[in-house]
Amino acid sequence: MIRLKSAVLLVSGLGAVLVMLNVWNVKSIPPVPTPSNCPPKPTYAVLGKKLDSGYLEHVYSLLERGGYTRVGIDSDWDLLWAHEYPFRVLKEQLMKLKKTQKVNHFPGSGYITNKVNLATSGLPHVPIAFKIPDQKAQLINYAKKYPESLFVQKSNNHRGIRIQPLRDLDLDTTGTFVQKYIHQPLLIDGHKFDIGVYTVITSIDPLRAYVYDGDVLFRFCPEKYHPFDAGKVDKYVVGENYKPVWEMPSMKQYYQEMGFGMKESFNAYLKSLNRNAEEVWRQVDEALRSLLLSREMALMAAASRFPSSRNFFEMVRVDFVIDHDLNVFIMEANMSPNLSSKHFAPNRLLYEQVIFNVLNLVGLVPVTKSLSYVKQETEELTRQPEVAFKELAVFAEECGGHCGNCSATVCKLCKKCLDPSVESVLLDAFREHVDRHLCRRVVPPILVGEEVEKGVDVTGLTEMNQLMHYWFLGKCKLDSSWC
Repeated sequence: MIRLKSAVLLVSGLGAVLVMLNVWNVKSIPPVPTPSNCPPKPTYAVLGKKLDSGYLEHVYSLLERGGYTRVGIDSDWDLLWAHEYPFRVLKEQLMKLKKTQKVNHFPGSGYITNKVNLATSGLPHVPIAFKIPDQKAQLINYAKKYPESLFVQKSNNHRGIRIQPLRDLDLDTTGTFVQKYIHQPLLIDGHKFDIGVYTVITSIDPLRAYVYDGDVLFRFCPEKYHPFDAGKVDKYVVGENYKPVWEMPSMKQYYQEMGFGMKESFNAYLKSLNRNAEEVWRQVDEALRSLLLSREMALMAAASRFPSSRNFFEMVRVDFVIDHDLNVFIMEANMSPNLSSKHFAPNRLLYEQVIFNVLNLVGLVPVTKSLSYVKQETEELTRQPEVAFKELAVFAEECGGHCGNCSATVCKLCKKCLDPSVESVLLDAFREHVDRHLCRRVVPPILVGEEVEKGVDVTGLTEMNQLMHYWFLGKCKLDSSWC
């Protein structure tokens, strides 16, 4: 009888303990989200002309699939997607941005996309050009020195391009330039083409830039190049009614029949001719780096008029042509490039992937991620679960034994020397690397093979750029996925 009472008491006691545990567990369960406690949906506003005519359809679709709600331009939006340059019409509003707000252009982005400035920059991979009328004499002297050269005259609106003899060019009208024509282009099935590479700038101080590596845009001239006739611009100018890749016999077999993208179809085509496609893409990266680095100081100066440059990002399409010897040349850089598949429906996938990758790279989608660390204006750096300080730490040997003071550049990345502003930059760079998806970094450059041990060339770079280059090198040495 005593044993029975003891057993009853024991069971009763255990029951009480279990009830208490269940009550504690219920209290520890987060409340079910309700309209009153759910975080607000992120919002986006749009700036441009005829906004609902369809040319931004894929932008709207990707943002709304990502949880965004469209609001008016005067609202407290999280993202401004401007199809036109916003810093003139919205300057006062953009001077008061919160830390969490993003705009899809950098102040001064015209330093990259202005056709006259780009053509006459003297950069590698840009065909020589002369401003008119300022460099009229230099043009005439060049034409005398290279009498076989052909020229085209262009302006910022990029209309009316035509190959003409020097004597027929207008050498007095301002705002134009005359550029040497690449007269032996690489042809595919007899057609000249250009290649559009989608390039994303996420930071200018220090400079970080990526290319969307999932594909590129190939556009072919409507008419075959030979027999050449300068009077027929469809033979050598890519216009809005270009010939798409799926209509080119040598590309169609890879693109449609085998399911490759445009870039890999081109690579396979060149390989079938025993030619090296890797050399083409190496030059593309090199050309992009030289272009962006040459514009960095101008971009920084333009952004210095605003409270922070970290509110801005930029996606441009840089167009290239290739000559018969596989030399690569930049033709132009397009701000707010066409992302509408209305004319060529099969391009929808390309455009949607580009938009998704850009939004992902800059931390705007998925929404759960953006709510966790984009909308936290008072975030304590490296205190969030996404990134701890150990993820930022590099150069253990140098920091442990060779950094008695903080004067050396590498030492400024050590914990005891690390400035909070630099730590914040590294945090952004880490998140971009994690979120890059199909984007590939071009600045700072990716290192391969012996370059990792050899180190990085920081000659001529700003101190912040030097730190950024060294940090990526340090991460590369710890984990090859960062190389």
